[in-house]
Amino acid sequence: MAEQFDLIVIGSGPGGYVTAIRAAQLGLKTAIVERDQLGGICLNWGCIPTKALLRTSEIYHLMHRADEFGLSAKAISFDIRKVVERSRKVAGRLSGGVGMLMKKNKITVIEGTARLEKGRAAPKVIVTGKDKKDTAYEAKNVILATGARARTVPQAGLEPDGKQIWTYREAMVPEEMPKSLLVIGSGAIGIEFASFYKTMGADVTVVEMMDRVLPVEDEEISAFAAKQFKKQGMKLITGAQVEKLDKGAKSVKAAIKTKDGKNQTIEVEKVILAIGITGNVENLGLEDLGVKVERGHIVIDGYGATNVKGLYAIGDVAGPPWLAHKASHEGIICVEKIAGKNPHAMDTSNIPGCTYCHPQIASVGLTEAKAKEAGHEVKVGRFPFVGNGKAIALGEDQGLIKTVFDAKTGELLGAHMVGAEVTELIQGFMVGKVLETTEQELMHAIFPHPTLSEMMHESVLDAYDRVLHI
Repeated sequence: MAEQFDLIVIGSGPGGYVTAIRAAQLGLKTAIVERDQLGGICLNWGCIPTKALLRTSEIYHLMHRADEFGLSAKAISFDIRKVVERSRKVAGRLSGGVGMLMKKNKITVIEGTARLEKGRAAPKVIVTGKDKKDTAYEAKNVILATGARARTVPQAGLEPDGKQIWTYREAMVPEEMPKSLLVIGSGAIGIEFASFYKTMGADVTVVEMMDRVLPVEDEEISAFAAKQFKKQGMKLITGAQVEKLDKGAKSVKAAIKTKDGKNQTIEVEKVILAIGITGNVENLGLEDLGVKVERGHIVIDGYGATNVKGLYAIGDVAGPPWLAHKASHEGIICVEKIAGKNPHAMDTSNIPGCTYCHPQIASVGLTEAKAKEAGHEVKVGRFPFVGNGKAIALGEDQGLIKTVFDAKTGELLGAHMVGAEVTELIQGFMVGKVLETTEQELMHAIFPHPTLSEMMHESVLDAYDRVLHI
C-alpha cells in the first residue's frame, strides 16, 4: 500500500519548502519531493548565487572609486574562479539550511522525479528515484511547486549550448571572463547579468524587443536606469529583435532587426538568453488528469486550486509575477486554505519587484501609466537622491523615488524607485499598501535622519506640494 500523507509538495524551491514548513506547523503530515537540490532554482541557481556575484561586482566597483573616499587601492584585479567559488558556497550553505529545516519540522524528503496519476482524494504521486525504480505515494492534497525554466527559440538559434550561448545557469559559473557579451532580454534576469559582467569589465550589449529596457517598470524609472547604464558604457538596443544566432569557433554573430526595419550584425564571445521563462508543466501527467494549462502555466484560483480536486499549484509554474517571495506567500495562502483557515486570496498588486543591478530598481503597485489606464485621477510625487544627505555621504547621489496616489481618496497606488539600496526601501511602501495607507498617514510618519528612507517621505510630500528639500 502506498505511503499516506496529508500533503505532498512537489518541488523544494522557496515556494515548495516554505509551503511544506507551514503545513507542518498546521499539523499536516507532509512530504516534499525534489529531483535535484533542496532550495530549487532560487537558492541554487537563481536569487541567492546571483546576489553573491553582484556583491562582488559592487565591491569591485567601489574599489575603483577608492580615491573619492580618500583611500588608495593599487593594481585592483579579480580571480573569476574565486568569484564563482564564493557564489557556489553561498548557495550550498543555504541549500543545506533547507535540509535542516525539513528535519526540524519533521517533513519527509523524497528524492526523485515525480509524476501524477489518478488517485482517490487527490492525484497519486509516483516518484522515480535515482535507482530508476518507481514508488507510489498518496495524499489528501498535492501541491505542484515545480517552478520554471528559461524560454528558448530553437528555430532562430536562440537555444543554449552551455558553451557560447548561455542561460542563467552557465552565466553564473563562467570559467573565464568574456571580453564581449550579448544579453537578449532586459528584464530582471537580463539586466542583473548585464550589470555584473559590465562592472567586471566585459563589453556588454543588451537587446530588448520592447521600446525600453525594464519594460514592466514605470517609464520614468526605466528611462532613469537606462541613462545610468549607458553612462557605465553598456550598449542598449531597444525596439529590436535578435532574429538569428550563428556560432563560430570562438564567437557568435547575432542578426538584429529593429522595428523600423534596420538591420545590424554584432559579434560577441558569449550570449545570455533572458527572453522569459516557461513553467515546468511537462512529464507530470497533467494532460491525462485534465489539468488546465494556458501559455505554459497551470491555471489556478486565488488560493492555488487547479480544476482537479485535491491538486494545487503555486509559484512560477502557476504564472507571473515570477518571484520567489510571491511563490512563498502563495504557498502559505494555499496550505492555510487546505487546513481550513481563512486566508486572504492572493493579491498580486501588493507584490514588490526588485532588480539588483547598479543602480537597483524596486517597485510595488501601479505605475503612473497603469493607474491612469485604470481610471484614476492621480497625484505623483518625486524626490531625487541628489537631495538626500545620506545618499551624498554614501557617494550614491544618482537615483529617484516616485510615488503615485489617487487624487480623490489619497490611496497609495504605487511606488517606484531607482538607486542605492532601494530593494530594501520598497518594503516600507509595500506595508503601507497592505495597510491601505493614505497620504495623510505617510506625511505624518516620522522618518529617521540621516537615512535614505527620508526620500520616501519627501516623495509623498512632493505629491501634495509640500516637499522640503528640493
